[in-house]
Amino acid sequence: MKLMNAKNTFESNHPKFAAFVSRFFMGGAITEGTIIEITITRPGEEPVSTNLKVQKSDLDLVEELKNLR
Repeated sequence: MKLMNAKNTFESNHPKFAAFVSRFFMGGAITEGTIIEITITRPGEEPVSTNLKVQKSDLDLVEELKNLR
């Protein structure tokens, strides 16, 4: 229950990001081989970016997380 409350708070605080994650991760739009790039920009600092290539084990993890609902 604590995890669900944290999830609900996160979705309330960041609705656009939550919708993005839901659309692409939960909707099956991410497939093996997809590249995800993330950029972090802290106030007063240069952006830092990285990426990852989605593997089958990543998709398996997402499926397990979906089952936590």
